[in-house]
Amino acid sequence: MFQNPCKKVAAIHDLSGLGKVSLTAVIPILSSMGFQVCPLPTALLSSNTEIEGYRLFDLTDAMKAVIEHWKTLDVKFNAIYSGFLGSPLQIDVVKNFISFFRKKDTLVVIDPVLGDNGRLYSSMNEDMIREMKNLILSADVITPNVTEACALLDMPYKAKQEERTIKQILKSLSDKGPKTVIMTNVNRSDKKRQTYVYAYSSLTKHFWKVCCDYVPANYPGTGDAFTSVVTGCLLQGDSLPIALDRAVHFITTAIRASYGYQHDPKYGIYLEKVLPNLSAPFQPGSFILLDEE
Repeated sequence: MFQNPCKKVAAIHDLSGLGKVSLTAVIPILSSMGFQVCPLPTALLSSNTEIEGYRLFDLTDAMKAVIEHWKTLDVKFNAIYSGFLGSPLQIDVVKNFISFFRKKDTLVVIDPVLGDNGRLYSSMNEDMIREMKNLILSADVITPNVTEACALLDMPYKAKQEERTIKQILKSLSDKGPKTVIMTNVNRSDKKRQTYVYAYSSLTKHFWKVCCDYVPANYPGTGDAFTSVVTGCLLQGDSLPIALDRAVHFITTAIRASYGYQHDPKYGIYLEKVLPNLSAPFQPGSFILLDEE
């Protein structure tokens, strides 16, 4: 029997022709970390949704056909990683995929892509929020930003969050099923000179925090890149705080590498310039263990 020396990741994301998001970020990052990415495209987009006039083509029927073929091949995935979904109908497709292909040691990571900065993305609606609440029940790890976390809990969005509230949000989401909840793009400063990533593990009952310097530019796809690095780190056996630290450091470096160019941020970060950083030795950074409450 043939054996593949690389761990396999089923990546359930959209494919955007322009703008470094979703599969065009997920594949190079996880491949650079030594994993074989098996893409299952949820939609084909002419560009990411931040670029005006984009075209979206729903691939729900194609997804079902691909999955049926994969079932006949007895393929085994070490991780299932879901991101942007093209329609509420795809939630059931992904849930059934997880149910069929999940094994005892399969890592299931769900990035509940819904919106950012207090608003839903143009292709999202209340139906997607409702269905996403069901999908995260199947996850080991979820990585919402503040907007998405509030939507999943039916909470009003606040641009500035107190740390006590952040912990409550993380714990409430974990109580729904995911063992690990990671919340990104957290702002706790009126001047917004820094942003934070917070995480909670129900296995250890620990809260973690990583700080990153704020750069005054918004690059689509940084969330996809962040979750991809976290997924790769967890697959290679890193602890949660190390995975957070490595992901934050990588994204910060990528943003800084992109910011100095005359480049429209809507097209995403210059990922190719920083991919070699993923193979660099780990150097402890700024992760902090918070007191339990």
